[in-house]
Amino acid sequence: MFGRVKSLDAILATAEKKSLHRSLGAFQLTMLGVGAVIGTGIFVLTAEAAQKAGPGMMISFVIAGIVCAVAALCYSEMAAMVPVSGSAYTYSYAVMGEMVAWMVGWALVLEYAVAAGAVAVGWSGYFVGMLAHLHDYTAFLPDIVIPAHLAAGPSGGGVINLPAMIIALLVTILLVIGTKESAAFNAVLVCIKVTALTAFVLLALPVMHSDKFIPFAPLGFTGISAAAASIFFAYVGFDAVSTAAEETKDPQRNMPIGLIGSLAVCTIFYLLVAAGVTGSVGAQPMLGADGHGLAPGSSELTAACKGIGDQAVVCSREALAWTLRQIGYPQIGNLVGLAAILALPSVVLMMMFGQTRIFFVMSRDGLLPEVLSSVHPRFKTPHVITIITGIFVALFAAFFPVGALADISNSGTLFAFAMVAVAVMVLRRTDAKRHRPFRTPAVNIVAPLAVLGSVYLLFSLSWYTLALFAAWAVIGLVVYFAYSRGHSHVGRGLVEVHEDDPGIPPQPVAPLPGGVELD
Repeated sequence: MFGRVKSLDAILATAEKKSLHRSLGAFQLTMLGVGAVIGTGIFVLTAEAAQKAGPGMMISFVIAGIVCAVAALCYSEMAAMVPVSGSAYTYSYAVMGEMVAWMVGWALVLEYAVAAGAVAVGWSGYFVGMLAHLHDYTAFLPDIVIPAHLAAGPSGGGVINLPAMIIALLVTILLVIGTKESAAFNAVLVCIKVTALTAFVLLALPVMHSDKFIPFAPLGFTGISAAAASIFFAYVGFDAVSTAAEETKDPQRNMPIGLIGSLAVCTIFYLLVAAGVTGSVGAQPMLGADGHGLAPGSSELTAACKGIGDQAVVCSREALAWTLRQIGYPQIGNLVGLAAILALPSVVLMMMFGQTRIFFVMSRDGLLPEVLSSVHPRFKTPHVITIITGIFVALFAAFFPVGALADISNSGTLFAFAMVAVAVMVLRRTDAKRHRPFRTPAVNIVAPLAVLGSVYLLFSLSWYTLALFAAWAVIGLVVYFAYSRGHSHVGRGLVEVHEDDPGIPPQPVAPLPGGVELD
């Protein structure tokens, strides 16, 4: 199981010939993390968290943030040592062998592809809400109501979520043609998101009532744990900070500041937003006849919400905009919705970019058919895997609720994070003398906490999500033994050759956002 370890020196062959200029300080890293983290989670999953934990979701944000913090410190050590494409898949290949690496890469499909679907569904909720209030933006345009059967999947009382499907396909087309986000454009999106959340906090906090927080944990600590497992999705993206380790000045000092700083800023934002929602309009969950909370995204919750005219935040698909409309700020609520509409497609794009990069590296290692790493002759993009990924993301978005997609995505992410923490501990013993630009502080405490925290959140997910994750893992093992093990370059003894070798023609690959290339 732990055989076929890919030489760490072979993995580093490319990176060692490409030195990166160290220019990022603690502040730049913190802002990078804030921009990567704030997205669908806070704009969309606040309602999901309220349904699972009620006002206790504030504790859920803290729990998820702490688990992310210890996982981030482990991620940073590996990213600094192995600054190449492939993320946790590559780290696992170097430490725990091919089979574990395959399972991590297979799990990362859930992190990226399913997460992209979740973001697309979140975007759809705000887009449909904006169209329904179009007349509020300008008197020249009438409100446009998209029929319910075209605005939600089957569990949400509809047939197909057409807007979510369309945005996923549009992003796929962009990726095939080739697109490059500039740093300036990303900075604008960060400003839009932060401004929208700041406006929400400033308007919602003054109208809070303490009685809205009672009962604080209507479904007990089990509900808080379940909400933490879902809210974990709101923090995914912080690993963007760890991947910048090679461009960081004094990484041993600045990496933990950037990681913990960005997570702290986001956690404070999230707590303020959760307090604003709870204190202004209430966040008590909808209960069934047996007194238990109804499952978010279920047809039972949809029916219960229709019974009260959707007059509860747990029923809303655009929680923050809905809250502002309820407390007397409809125009600003519409602007917050517009901010989500503008910012979230870039998150879909980043998630799908991440997915294609993982599959590209796995294909290059022989674990997937080499046709998946083929490059379009005109657009110079990995078009085959991009199109396949885009079709699946569009189908996820069309037929599944955002909460279910976020939970499934979290299962893959948590598994990968646990494996990275294990890899850090193993390498500290097996390759203690290797140079580490960043070393995880108190590794004997931090790494086990990252493993335990990830496992705790993983098993706090619903049994339905865990069953899907187990089924996905079984499918992955079947694919590995049926195809990947026999075609693996490491298994066949193929020697890794540096891509700049003059005897090998270079293969052009599309740039990733920010100018990072697929290597």
